[in-house]
This record gives sequence, C-alpha cells and structure tokens, in this order.
Amino acid sequence: MPAVRNVLVIGGGAAGAAVAILLADGGVTVDLVDVQPDVAAAGSGITLQGNALRVLRGLGVWERAAAEGYAFDMLGMRAPDPAGTLIAEFTGVRTGGEDLPVTLGMYRPTLARILVDRASSAGVAIRFGVRPTSLDGTAVTFSDGTAGAYDLVIGADGLRSWTRRQLGIDVEPQPVGMGIWRAFTGRPASVTRTDLVYGGPAYIAGYCPTGADTLYAYLVEDVRDRSGLTPEEALATMRELAGAYHGPWDEIRENLTDPARVNYTAFESHVIDGPWNRGGVVLIGDAAHSCPPTLAQGAAQALEDASVLAELLLRDDTLTDGLWQEFTARRLDRARTVVEASLQMTRWLLARERGDVPGLMARVADLVATPA
Repeated sequence: MPAVRNVLVIGGGAAGAAVAILLADGGVTVDLVDVQPDVAAAGSGITLQGNALRVLRGLGVWERAAAEGYAFDMLGMRAPDPAGTLIAEFTGVRTGGEDLPVTLGMYRPTLARILVDRASSAGVAIRFGVRPTSLDGTAVTFSDGTAGAYDLVIGADGLRSWTRRQLGIDVEPQPVGMGIWRAFTGRPASVTRTDLVYGGPAYIAGYCPTGADTLYAYLVEDVRDRSGLTPEEALATMRELAGAYHGPWDEIRENLTDPARVNYTAFESHVIDGPWNRGGVVLIGDAAHSCPPTLAQGAAQALEDASVLAELLLRDDTLTDGLWQEFTARRLDRARTVVEASLQMTRWLLARERGDVPGLMARVADLVATPA
C-alpha cells in the first residue's frame, strides 16, 4: 500500500504533472491546482535531454512526445563569422539509454498539454485558475472557497514558489547576470539539430528544432531591463542582435516576424541546500532548485525529482524519516551538481574565458546517464 492515500500537487508544470501521473497510476487520489488558467497557453521551445526522455517514457507519453517533437543526436558549433562556419560536430551521449535519442526539441506548450492530458486520463482532479491561500500542516484552503486535508502536499509551483515561502524556507533564485531572448518560429530545412555560436554581440546564439516545421531560437546577452519594450520593439531588438549571426541564422532571422512569439527572461539560480520537505510538505522542480539553461537540464531535473519521489511514495507503506532521507540522498547532490555546472558555464562566458565546455558537458552527461 502506498505511503500516502491522498495528495495535493500545487503547480501543473512538468514536475507537478509528472508526479501526479505516477501517483495516480499507483492508486493514489491526487488533486492538482495551478494558478494559471491553462498551463499550455504560453511558452516557446524546450530542449529535453535523454534523461528527461527516460522519465517521459515512464509516464507513458514518450510516443506522443516523439511524434510531436523533433529528435536528434548531434550538436554543432559554429563561428560568429560572416559565413556562420561550422567548426565542430559532436555526437551526444544517449543519457536516457541506447533506445532513446540524445535530444528532443519541443514546443513547450505542447509538452505541457501532453502531460496534462495524461494526468487527466490517469484520474488526477485538475483545477486551473485556482491557488492555495493557506497551508496549515497538510490542510489547505483555496481561492475558490474550497478546502482539503491531505496526507502529503507537493509544492511544484516554480521559481516564485508560494509553497516554499509558506514553509519559511528563506531561499530565493538569484540573478546570474545574463538574459535570454527566445522566439518560436518556422524551421528552415537546413536546421536538423542544435547549433551553438559562442561569441559575437551575444554570449550564445543557438536554435533547436521543435517539430516538422518549427524551431525556437535564442540569444543570450548581459541581462537588461527589457520590460519597457513593446512587443514590436522586442522583435526588432532580437532581430538586430541576430543580425550578427549567419549560416542557418540568415534564414531563421527572416522568419522572425511575429512579436507575440518573442520573449525575454533573466537567468536565475538557486538550490535548497538540505531536505526539501518540512513534515508532510515537499518541494520539487524549480521550487527546490533552478539553473540557467546553459546545459538544458532544468526540465530533466524536475522530471527526475517527480520520478524519484513517486517511486519512494509508492514503494513504502508509511511516510518516514528514512523515506525523506533517501529522497534527499538521491536528489540533492545530483541537482546541485547540475546547477553548479550550469553556473560554471555562465561564469566562463561572463569572463570571456575559454573554458572546457565539451568536457563539462561530457561530465554532466555521464552523471545523468545513470538513472536518478
């Protein structure tokens, strides 16, 4: 019998939807609330490494994700020169196992829809546009006037986690010093993998195919307050920055025409250094740890949190200190290592230092190739 019978999940992103699916499949009654009216309504692209794909397969959504995303095994490096010269190609590590690709690019709202649909079919009671308003132990009241008492509350409510603050955990994401432009647009036929350019007016210029005819492109710069730009000004700013990059970028830039498909965010990072639970409330995903996307491991680590937590809750018949100690042992050091490696990348870039980027990527790949 599972260690819990009824669970509340706060947050319907990747971590929250994944843990809800796994627990519901294991016979647990699961409520899920999210303050957003629809978690699949907005976003650009997402890069999912093999260890994320391994969890998606365990969730029973791999085939649908593969059909709606774009799988590839290679990574290219290009020069910031007038030709966008290809200077290196690498075959990535299949961190999810030999039967899964190295990487899957997806439109982020598509992934969100796949996970929410699967959660609903598993029997998860989902309420969008609802937020918790009080937390007393594992008793919760909600903004729609309802209340519930649970065996466990899982806070998967992101960087600005309400749950984390309610627990009195004084850890908040800190700025890294970089900001990223992202755009979702059409995919030129020449783009069949991620290529990265280091240097030029941006620290990183990259792109990732996300489907048969789509991709997302990104440019990393020194962080700035871009909040005053209109959508049209934001598009023009990204196009101007992209003008320094060539090769496939010349075609991508011509496809950057929709202001509604451009967004800008600052890089932030944090790790809760110690147990992520307080009694019967536990944090996972971005609520517990976050990293700049320099190694494309944010979603993967969130999905791993969900997988490990659900495994332990379905394996044991009671919530014990031993269960929480095992969860901490299996997740904290691994997540912290990924965060630190992602931050090392940003430090090298900010210092204009030629670090061992391939070596760092290889070390992280070796780590996450072993299931969490």
